[in-house]
Amino acid sequence: MKIPHSPRRVAGCLALCAASLAPASRADEGASPHTVTSNVGFFSNYVFRGITYTQNRPALQGGFDYAHAGGLYAGVWGTNVSSDAINDASLELDFYGGYTGTADDWSYDVGLLQFYYPEHPKLPGTRESYNTLEAYGAVGWRWLTLKYSHTLTDYFGFNRDSLGGGSSRGSGYLELNAKLPLPGEVVLGLHAGRQRVRNYSQFSYTDWRASLAKSFGAGWTASVAYTRTNADDSLWVADGKDLGEGHWIVGLSRSF
Repeated sequence: MKIPHSPRRVAGCLALCAASLAPASRADEGASPHTVTSNVGFFSNYVFRGITYTQNRPALQGGFDYAHAGGLYAGVWGTNVSSDAINDASLELDFYGGYTGTADDWSYDVGLLQFYYPEHPKLPGTRESYNTLEAYGAVGWRWLTLKYSHTLTDYFGFNRDSLGGGSSRGSGYLELNAKLPLPGEVVLGLHAGRQRVRNYSQFSYTDWRASLAKSFGAGWTASVAYTRTNADDSLWVADGKDLGEGHWIVGLSRSF
């Protein structure tokens, strides 16, 4: 699940659930206002908001981004997933678009993000789809960014038919991120987030992440991260595995 970022927060250092690849403008003054970029990466795990969706197995990820100098952007990103974590699915595609801008040391970013599973998997024993649409808004100051994402549909199929507790539309994820530049083109990333699942508070949880990323030029970035949650391991479990336990993630990515 890719989380879009504004150009001044390009985080090629981490393409985790999501997080972490972003539309970026490389246009020089006087050049076309339209920019198209792409990215590809190989990671030891796919972890989104602290939860593994490849069952601790490797992930091949990549996407394409369009950005306009005026602030509009759109993109698509994909990754393999485990059929145990997302029932009967092997692929996730994320479609997103929004508007971003800056003012002195401040920045903002608003948009929509659609999580889509082409094989149309359903929650076990139900007809409920995992496909989810979120609206998001973020404000940043220098190296700090505060962001909130709000579901406009049920949260990955959680509703009365699947779990008996009503609609989960209106669930939200609040996160605080820091990207601190270190010597040698290394970036220290720090993250804390809180996932709230409306009408299903037992599934709500907090996650944390710390990462280091090193840029090598020509678009190459190597990264290592550790992430963990306090998610209830009796609920966030698949095939007997705790999805929210601590995870080490190493990766190598390139942007074009």
